[in-house]
Amino acid sequence: MSAAKDPSKAQETRGKLLDGALRTLTEQGIAKTSARSIAAAAGVNQALVFYHFGSVDDLLAEACRYGTEQRVSRYRERLAGIGSLSELLAFGREMHEEEREAGHVAVLGQLLAGAQTQPRLAAATGAGLALWIAEIEKVLTRVLSASPLGEFVDPVGLARAVGASFVGMELYEGVDAVGAARALDSLEQLSVLVTAVEDLGPLAQRAVRHRLRRTRP
Repeated sequence: MSAAKDPSKAQETRGKLLDGALRTLTEQGIAKTSARSIAAAAGVNQALVFYHFGSVDDLLAEACRYGTEQRVSRYRERLAGIGSLSELLAFGREMHEEEREAGHVAVLGQLLAGAQTQPRLAAATGAGLALWIAEIEKVLTRVLSASPLGEFVDPVGLARAVGASFVGMELYEGVDAVGAARALDSLEQLSVLVTAVEDLGPLAQRAVRHRLRRTRP
C-alpha cells in the first residue's frame, strides 16, 4: 500500500503539516508562511500541503482549529475546578504566561493579522476563539449563579468580553509589557471588590441587590 493510500500514514502526515504550520507562524510570521516553509518545518514534500489540504489557507485554517482544540483540552479540567471570579482571573493570568512562553500568543497574533484579509482564516480564527469563550461561559454561568451579583450580569456577554479582553491584552503586551501588567493588576483589584460583596452577610447582600435593581435600566 502506498503512503498516500495508507490511512495511518496520511494521518501522520497531516499531523506533521498542522504542527509545521503552527511552528512556522510562531517562528517566521504569516508573511513568510508558505507551502515551502511549512513543508520544511514538517519535514515533508511541499506537494503534500496541497494533496492533504488543497491550499495553504485551508491548511492554516485547519491548523488554527487543531491548535486551539489542543490548548483548550489542556486547560479544561482546571477551568472546571474554578469556583469564583477571582480564581478565573488568577487562572487567566497564569494561562497567559504559559501560553506566551510556549509561543501560542505569537501564533494568535499572526492568525489575527492574517484574518484581516483572508476570510477563510478569519472564520477559522473566530471558531477557535469560540472554543475558549464556550469554556469561559461555563465557568461564569456556574460562579455567577451563586453570587449576589449574578442576576445583574449576562454570562454570555461577559464571556465574550473576557475573551476579547485577554486577546487584546496578549497583543498589547507586545508593545507595552508594563501597561499590560497594570491592566491585569486592575482586573485582579476588581475581583477583590466582587469577592468583598460576595462575603457580605445576607442582610447586606439584600441591600446591595436592592440598590442595584433600582439603578438598573
